[in-house]
Amino acid sequence: MEDSFTGIVDVGSKPIIAREAVATGVLRLSSESLDIVKNGRSVKGDVREASTVAVIQAVKETPRVLPHCHPIPIEGCTVDWSVDDEFLRCTVSVRTHWTTGVEMEALCGVNAGLLCAWDMLKSVEKDADGQYPAAQIDEVRVLRKSKGDPHD
Repeated sequence: MEDSFTGIVDVGSKPIIAREAVATGVLRLSSESLDIVKNGRSVKGDVREASTVAVIQAVKETPRVLPHCHPIPIEGCTVDWSVDDEFLRCTVSVRTHWTTGVEMEALCGVNAGLLCAWDMLKSVEKDADGQYPAAQIDEVRVLRKSKGDPHD
């Protein structure tokens, strides 16, 4: 049997409607790194501020990273950070009026934000052998997505 690849999915006949996706994920960190995030003491700058920029860039550039994603006019992106006793959580909401959803954009944003935070904290997270025993990205998922009325 021969494999068939269709290329990019045609969404041209779908209606333009309001769409939103919210995704989240966590970066598990040592207590020292979490203290640095809470108190804004990273040598590379404010972790949440820099990582928010990474989120926004990733949301806008998702089709360049994921070949089957369509370029989508992003109308809004909200980034929320929270610090727990064990992790840093990033939650991203992406909004558009378009023919296809924004779940991948929200997920790309979460991952880029968490990776940026890890990069900014890696000197603290490395152990004597250059490994990362505590740092781990986890629980990345879509919390919800919505499609509005075509007349929105």
